Amino acid sequence: MKLFLTGASGFIGRELSVLLANEGHQVFSAVRSRTTENNEIAVGDLRTFRGWDCLLCGIDVIVHLAGRAHILNDRSEGRLEEYRIVNTDATIALAKSAVGAGVKRFIFVSTIGVNGNISYDRPFTPDDTPQPHSPYAISKYEAEVGLRDISSTTGLETVILRPPLVYGPNAPGNFGKMISWLDSGVPLPFGSVTANRRSLVGLDNLIDLIKTCVDHPKAANRTFLVSDDHDMSTADLLRRLSLCLGVRPRLFPVPPRMIQFIGNSFGRKDIVERLIENLQIDIHYTRETLGWTPPISVEEGFARIAKFQHK
Repeated sequence: MKLFLTGASGFIGRELSVLLANEGHQVFSAVRSRTTENNEIAVGDLRTFRGWDCLLCGIDVIVHLAGRAHILNDRSEGRLEEYRIVNTDATIALAKSAVGAGVKRFIFVSTIGVNGNISYDRPFTPDDTPQPHSPYAISKYEAEVGLRDISSTTGLETVILRPPLVYGPNAPGNFGKMISWLDSGVPLPFGSVTANRRSLVGLDNLIDLIKTCVDHPKAANRTFLVSDDHDMSTADLLRRLSLCLGVRPRLFPVPPRMIQFIGNSFGRKDIVERLIENLQIDIHYTRETLGWTPPISVEEGFARIAKFQHK
């Protein structure tokens, strides 16, 4: 099949493009700035690029990864509008061009933040009423709505994936910050954050699911949640990572509610929630519908990070 991949030079896109090519697909990679790689197409800034029509002729499937990423310390002014321009408007423009070009399927990597930022009494499922809170999650949800509208009136099949925090070798963003914290040996006040449960997804597991959705007949016009199907507390996560990295975890016990009070006092409620609250994901629907199982365990995923760090 001929696949068009946006965000091909990013953390997920680099590995995904290799996997899809190894599966025998012809992959055309849209990147911000062209390198020496074959089949790369420079599209520049998604906020202004609208020349998709001439790039999609003969394409069977689009995998849309590109967008403005969420980061913990994003305090920029006008955040929602900035996220909408890239994550919502550019996505809808690409999908409309896909319809005109006769593309069969559009795979959109969204975020579990569409479900919400805290799973209270039970894990999130695809049937939950969306409760996006952050500007990033709102922009992704609005893109989902737009894609479903397009799909309902055209022949374009849409597949929406909602991952949580993605980890792997050289991970950027929030997970990369955790690795830096542990490597630096800075004391972390999370030794008592043992009662919460967080779902993560390894890079290998996410790209395997994307690969599955490229041509799986039951993936059309569905929304799937994805995780490693193994939840951990924040303290357990940091200790496991430390063990893999070969560093001593310097976790000291501070009551979670004290962490929450301090974080709220400094206007960092969003960061605190991601460290002490629950965010659990139920992937039963994904497993049953697609016959898919995460191929890589958490232990193996963390071991790959350690191998990369020790190069």
